[in-house]
Amino acid sequence: MNIAIIILNWNGKHLLEKFLPSVIDFSQNHEIYLVDNASKDDSVAFVKHNHVKVKIIELDKNFGYAGAYNKAIKKIDADVFCFLNSDVLVTENWLDPVISLFENDANTAIVQPKILDQKRPNQFEYAGAGGGFIDQLGYPYCRGRIFESLEKDTNQYNDSRPIFWASGACFFVRKKTFNTLNGFDESFFAHMEEIDFCWRAHNAGFGVTYTGNSTVYHVGGASLSKTNSKKTFYNFRNSLFALTKNSNHPLFIVVLMRLILDGVAGASFLFSGKGKHTLAIIKAHIEFYGALPKLIKFRTQQQRVTYVGEKSIVWSYFIKRKKVFLRLRKH
Repeated sequence: MNIAIIILNWNGKHLLEKFLPSVIDFSQNHEIYLVDNASKDDSVAFVKHNHVKVKIIELDKNFGYAGAYNKAIKKIDADVFCFLNSDVLVTENWLDPVISLFENDANTAIVQPKILDQKRPNQFEYAGAGGGFIDQLGYPYCRGRIFESLEKDTNQYNDSRPIFWASGACFFVRKKTFNTLNGFDESFFAHMEEIDFCWRAHNAGFGVTYTGNSTVYHVGGASLSKTNSKKTFYNFRNSLFALTKNSNHPLFIVVLMRLILDGVAGASFLFSGKGKHTLAIIKAHIEFYGALPKLIKFRTQQQRVTYVGEKSIVWSYFIKRKKVFLRLRKH
């Protein structure tokens, strides 16, 4: 099985210096691509000089995560695409369990490995952890991470099993599946496009799988840190985009509930002195309502299956105080 490992870069020379060697060392016999989002640093020159076997696709402007990968895929051919963040350290034999899943299960279309924190290697990393799920209001959570509560890795998720979404930090997908779903939704630009993609995959009948037999280590926040209000904007807006497009629950009810809960989040930011994040949530809702006609049109044109996650991860976490995935109801 041929895997194309595709690393997205934007002014990330320092990350490529640190993490690209592990990808090269542990990905023998597979092509490695660097997709550059019009970087202003000399990261492309660094790779050309130091890693001549890495193929480079240079874009003329920053197209974000979704747009950059969509454009790059048109120039790449492989059985499976691996979308890998530039701040990920891979481990020896990381590809073998993934290849095995694809070869042994024709319904497996998307795969995520275990994602641990590169700075705290015994702890799950925020973006993906042990595989992603979503509640009925569109709030994502993971095995190993619910909101800001991160679990230690005690091998509790060393299994292989179906999940709802795979993390964009390290995301494997069959070429056929990617093309069938027309790639990522470029209106997302950055953040949560992988959740939208996996949701559309479920609606189309494809399987998403996690394997704890493959491990990578992710830094996280390399492009936008959690303190950046732009990240808050993209997360809230894109969550509403994905929910409206893909959920099979009554749209008016879920959007009304989200308006209330997002308002509570905005008030919390305001009272804690983070007014920029409150404004980011307001802006996210304004853009969402402006995009509603287009989102509803997409919603009515696709099959939507009923997914039963937590009714409200907000209720489970903040009211019932269930901060560990294994304390939630069975998935």
